[in-house]
Amino acid sequence: MIRTLFASAALALIAGPVHAETLYVRAGHLVDPEAGTVLGARLLKVEDGRVAAVLPNGAVPRGARLVDWSAFTVLPGLIDCHVHLADTGQTSNVAEPLLHSAMEIAYIGARNARTTLMAGFTTVHDVGSFRAFADVELRNAINRGDVIGPRMQAVGAYVTVPGGGGEVTGFSPDVRIPEDLRAGVVTDAADARAKVNYLFQHGADSIKLIATGAVLASGTEAGQQELTEDEMRAAVEVAAARGSWVTAHAHGAAGIKSAIRAGVRSIEHASLIDDEGIALAKAKGVWLDMDVYNGDYIADVGRREHWPENYLRKNDETTEAQREGFRKAVKAGVRLSFGTDAGVFPHGENARQFAYMVRFGMTPMQAIQAATTSAAELMGWGKDVGALSPGHYADMIAVPGDPTTDITVLTKVAHVMKGGEVVR
Repeated sequence: MIRTLFASAALALIAGPVHAETLYVRAGHLVDPEAGTVLGARLLKVEDGRVAAVLPNGAVPRGARLVDWSAFTVLPGLIDCHVHLADTGQTSNVAEPLLHSAMEIAYIGARNARTTLMAGFTTVHDVGSFRAFADVELRNAINRGDVIGPRMQAVGAYVTVPGGGGEVTGFSPDVRIPEDLRAGVVTDAADARAKVNYLFQHGADSIKLIATGAVLASGTEAGQQELTEDEMRAAVEVAAARGSWVTAHAHGAAGIKSAIRAGVRSIEHASLIDDEGIALAKAKGVWLDMDVYNGDYIADVGRREHWPENYLRKNDETTEAQREGFRKAVKAGVRLSFGTDAGVFPHGENARQFAYMVRFGMTPMQAIQAATTSAAELMGWGKDVGALSPGHYADMIAVPGDPTTDITVLTKVAHVMKGGEVVR
């Protein structure tokens, strides 16, 4: 039976404890990304984990529970559309994914999920783990309440060509990689259909294609297209039949345009996008999810820790080009979401990217919208997350100061609420 639109993803929105309690949150200021404004003091009424009303600041009913954030600016919980929670962090060792058991990855994922939530990111799109379905199981553990973490969509595994940007590479050719690290390897369009169906059958919410080579993978070049347009279109058609969607890792200009023509909803990285690609993304309404902070981290920490030279070279070749493409995309009015590639840099530091988005062309409010309303729309969860108008989940954060005048305050989250529960 074909699942209804985002049916498995929706479990992340309804799972968890039932909130019978009514509570009130007093906000010193309230950022409304739907209207693009900052409001004065407000009182948010929360019932059953959702916002029931946004009221003028005033007294609460006698005996009612009050969360007093009157000293802070309150925003919707932030959304990162490109994280890797259920995996090891990036190191200089190309064999790192093989040094950790599936059981250890589960514990690492639980730690990363908690860190991400405490940093104010209450929703994420997890776009892949080397061990197949580690992200799916982490999502399920969060939904059951076994693990503290953000609402989460998972892709199950990378859909990639043999030896491509989604494979663990850099070894002698006689080294055999475990099969659970190769669940999404495809050889043609028919194989892509079969593998994508397999990922959905085992709990994936959406699909991640590796359309081009990767910066942080040996034996691949970032600008080189790997999956064919037919293979990507086959994946998109399977996802559409299941009421879901596809994103594509794509650095190179040709791979970006092939992925857009194939029908993907968003492009990850888009580092070498050209003017034609920007125009095509605008015309098709495709989101660009560009990790414009990440290059500086790789250049700094990667050199200090002696990451493979080919990683550093490719990072140098893509970082400034990506930022120029981002600037052009902002100016052109292309849809831009907030995605960081957290896992390359330490989880919890996601908000460092906001300052880069502002530096390279966005207003602070546009950057906030990229991580709230726009990201929620991309994920198909716009009615539930990304805003604090009535009906949305009571996912919110409190920060000191006004992020529309100093975007860096988003790195200083003081309090976090998810579904009406204060977790920080």
